[in-house]
Amino acid sequence: MIGFIGGTGPEGRGLALRFAMAGEKVLIGSRDAGRAKEAAESLANAGTVGSVEGKANEDVAQESDIVFIAVPYTAQRPTLEGLKTHLDGKLIVNVIAPLAFEKGRASAVRVDAGSAAEEAKEILPASQMVAAFHNISAQELLVPELSLETDVIVCSDDVEAKQKVMALAETISGVRAVDGGGLVNARYTEDLTALLLNINRIYKAHSMIKIVGI
Repeated sequence: MIGFIGGTGPEGRGLALRFAMAGEKVLIGSRDAGRAKEAAESLANAGTVGSVEGKANEDVAQESDIVFIAVPYTAQRPTLEGLKTHLDGKLIVNVIAPLAFEKGRASAVRVDAGSAAEEAKEILPASQMVAAFHNISAQELLVPELSLETDVIVCSDDVEAKQKVMALAETISGVRAVDGGGLVNARYTEDLTALLLNINRIYKAHSMIKIVGI
């Protein structure tokens, strides 16, 4: 079971849609269970193959084997601290990029721990922490028939957890997973999100990344 904490936003819904299309059982979570159920129903109507359900964040954290954290960075610490008893020991995929916006321009927010993923690991030391999917277009994820033709960089200190998430990433049409090394490298993929958003603003596009030479 794959769960999304804060899964009603574009990236959470987009990834949930793609994994459901690949035949996975997916839970979408929200602080408001009603909103989660509405989001799940919208994805089910998009023609998913697997099952999609909406529940409160606490239920999603408890019932899921792999848990994606897709809340805004400002909500990360209180959310994880509140769900810690349900998340301890689980495989956590952190997709958070700490960002600030001024006059429509994005900038990366400095994190004392180094990155949102490293901060999450400090909060959940007993969990397998993986950082991934920062640079994938949420808008294009939500178009079921679209092949994304992008790379997803996956960072973790846990080799087995990293391999699981890389395999999961490649169930999305057009995606190639790239081993990004240890969790310490998550700061670079998080920061790159700000650059991509600013490029999108200039070109009115949904830019993503491809790594060449490997």
